[in-house]
Order: sequence, then C-alpha cells, then structure tokens
Amino acid sequence: MSRPHTLMTPNPYERLLALPENLVGEVLDGELYTQPRPAGRHAAAESGLQSKIGGPFRYGDGGPGGWWILVEPEVHFVRDTEVAVPDLAGWRRERMPALPEDHRFEVVPDWVCEILSPSTEQKDRTRKLPLYARYGVSHAWLVDPLVHTLEAFALREEGWLLIATLKDDDPVKVPPFDAITFSLADLWA
Repeated sequence: MSRPHTLMTPNPYERLLALPENLVGEVLDGELYTQPRPAGRHAAAESGLQSKIGGPFRYGDGGPGGWWILVEPEVHFVRDTEVAVPDLAGWRRERMPALPEDHRFEVVPDWVCEILSPSTEQKDRTRKLPLYARYGVSHAWLVDPLVHTLEAFALREEGWLLIATLKDDDPVKVPPFDAITFSLADLWA
C-alpha cells in the first residue's frame, strides 16, 4: 500500500535513499510515499506496454525510433526534493540525447505511464498527475490491469485533456505513440 510519511530530515531524499530494496519511494509535495514492488498483473501490464512501445520508439523496430523508453526511472523534477518514479517514462532523444550518468533523471519526461493498483490509484490520480502537469510532462497514460482500461491525457494550458479511453482489446493508436497500433489485450496476457 502506498503510504505518505512526513519527512523529518532537512534533506528528504536521504530518507528515500535509506528505504529497503523491496520498497519504491517517491517525494511528492513534501511527503515520502512508499510502496512495495508491483504485483503480477501490474508487472505484466508494465512489461507488455514497454515491449509494445519500446521496440518501435526506442529501437526503431517497426516504428520511428528517437525515444528513450524506461521502466521506473527516478525523475527529479527538483533535485532530491520533488522525486517521482513513474512506472514507465519516455523522452524524445532530441530533448535528452544521452542517459544520465547516475540514477537521477533531471530532464522532464515527454510521456509518463502509471499502472494503477488499488493501493496506488488515488496517489497516481490526485498527486502524481497534477505534479506531472505542473512540470510540463506532455502526455500521461493511466493503465488499469484490473478493469482492462487505458486513459490517455495530453497537457493543455488549462490542464490535462482526456484524449482517449480504451478498454479490453481496443486498438491502441494514441499520442505520442500514434505511429503504431497494438491491441490493449496484449497488456493483460
């Protein structure tokens, strides 16, 4: 379960670094949130989506290439202060030509995806989506492996605009990855 913890140290990132390896930590709006590693359906959806978009967009296999597509990067919107770990994130290579030397990704992603679970859905929707908008992430996807849905959002001046709601085995051809099509059912197998 994702739990907020009030930070007691002047450097909240020190507390995040001290977490056991089986926990993922994020610092959102001054609170440390922790959660265990993903369960089976969550991990399968994450791996499936990485496979479907990673080949065409990261490697150029059947698609345009030109992206970094990464699983659970540690994104520092403000170094060691505002830290999110999206399930998946993507950067256009013209914005981030090389990967960072350490674990801190300090370039704002062009796209993020959160795989929802009962313990993280509220945080993903009410904390992380506003955070992503505040720092200018262009696209966000929310994937729910329990109800088999994908919600896709594009950032506009007024905030997030829902651009697609897909379910079950609908074809996925959604920005910023609309150069390819795959079946949403591929994430549930």
